[in-house]
Amino acid sequence: MPTPPHPATRRPAPVAARLHPRNRHQGRYDMARLVAANPALRTHLRRAPDGGQSIDFSDPLAVRELNRALLASDYGIARWDIPAGYLCPPVPGRVDYLHGLADLLAADAGGAIPRGPGVRVLDIGVGANCIYPLLGQAEYGWSFVASDIDGAALRSAAVNVRGNGLEGLIELRLQHARGSLFAGVVQAQDRFHLTLCNPPFHASAREAAQGSQRKLRNLGGDKSTPRGKPPLLNFGGQANELWCTGGEASFLRRMIRESVDVQAQVLWFSALVAKREHLADIHRQLARSGALDVREVAMAQGSKQSRFVAWTFHPAAHRTRWLAGYERAPLEHRPLPGHDAPGEQGA
Repeated sequence: MPTPPHPATRRPAPVAARLHPRNRHQGRYDMARLVAANPALRTHLRRAPDGGQSIDFSDPLAVRELNRALLASDYGIARWDIPAGYLCPPVPGRVDYLHGLADLLAADAGGAIPRGPGVRVLDIGVGANCIYPLLGQAEYGWSFVASDIDGAALRSAAVNVRGNGLEGLIELRLQHARGSLFAGVVQAQDRFHLTLCNPPFHASAREAAQGSQRKLRNLGGDKSTPRGKPPLLNFGGQANELWCTGGEASFLRRMIRESVDVQAQVLWFSALVAKREHLADIHRQLARSGALDVREVAMAQGSKQSRFVAWTFHPAAHRTRWLAGYERAPLEHRPLPGHDAPGEQGA
């Protein structure tokens, strides 16, 4: 008899992706309101083809000032900055990922989104911008542990955390083992409702530069790079933010393998997946790993199509019990539902 498909191979029917309904950034930006929140944005305004006001989205400085305005006006994040050359993330797409993860928890909690610092989230590769912890705390009140292999990036992230008085809700951890993702960061007492990650997309610096040039062309920026000068990296980005050996596919295989080792400590793992062609391999790897449930969630920002994949090693009943009691005691000091002691394998 043929072997029935593993649950992890079940994939949802494709649906039209758009900004999440709870995303605050539907439609055009109200530039007057944003300039009021961040006057420095004014110098970057330009006339859009339809006569309205916009910015040059191929200019990292303009995107940085737009981000400052969005974070201040819509999320109460008064202080935010990144060092020159680090990744400047588009806020609407980043917050969409968080809304999708909130829906994931709500599905295991009777439809109500779990909020507050009792919900603990691990951000793998937080970067200098610290964008996911800042937005997740602002939207849902979640607490975060955020890791990175780049000490300079963590120092910048710490400035953003302190500048908004969030030291008690966002903890930064340096990953000393460059080849590891969870090992060395997830400690024995840790329990996380979610992990999230925006993996490096590219397999080499050359591939990252070529991708940047494609983005510039799509955004109407310069189509060529002067001879003898390195290509401009759209939205900035350090090497570890943009590429790794083997690229996104290799990174995600490693993440799936390592997730097996800490499965008792995490309710849902997740990662963004930039390249659709990697999805089939991801589902195969998850089936082999023993994941009990896998979700593929489509997202979009303008013409950009993206998605995240989430997986869990816990049955639905365990997930519901975990979420039902998350406010009653500090999660890091309590065994998982269905386990006699921390670290035991889930059923």
